[in-house]
Amino acid sequence: TGDTGQGARTWIKQILNQDMAFQHVKVIYPTAPARPYTPMKGAFSTVWFDRYKISNDCPEHIESIDSMCQRLTDLINDEIKNGIAKNRILIGGFSMGGGMAMHLAYRFHQDLAGVFALSSFLNKDSSVYQALKRNQSVLPELFQCHGTADELVLYSWGEETNKMLKSLGVSASLHTFPNLNHELSRTEIEKLKTWIVKKLPVEAAKTN
Repeated sequence: TGDTGQGARTWIKQILNQDMAFQHVKVIYPTAPARPYTPMKGAFSTVWFDRYKISNDCPEHIESIDSMCQRLTDLINDEIKNGIAKNRILIGGFSMGGGMAMHLAYRFHQDLAGVFALSSFLNKDSSVYQALKRNQSVLPELFQCHGTADELVLYSWGEETNKMLKSLGVSASLHTFPNLNHELSRTEIEKLKTWIVKKLPVEAAKTN
């Protein structure tokens, strides 16, 4: 919350001492639009959606989630228009960005290559779970990371999200980082990079 796409890029660059770049993968860092955010007493913040409170035990603010899913769908469609195959697109994010990515992929874009969620969670009765209960198709793989010392988004919330998604047919991994608070670590970003390359391998030269 409150950060920008450029801010996230800079943060990762500081952790890795270099940009998170791939020779064959384009990385896009979108910024959420500013909106009033209830947990900050209605102050404006760049957040992907609103929450009634920072808890996994309350209803989702589905209206703001859905309008953002529409906006981000436009972003995905732009890449497809540019010639990127949909099964070569991964989405993900940190904290709320990871929650957003799970909604976007598992409710609206089940043919994406994969999803990553770092220090993220879904509410107990999430509409993501409702959508997956009715699902028949093969789902994008989930790469989840969470610090056990996270005081904002509890590790148990991330763990519960992981278990629920697995029980609903998502192939999901959860990488646990002892003593990590609500932040990113170098090991975590390195693991994520390895996973990205595994999901989006360099395509073999097309032979005629």
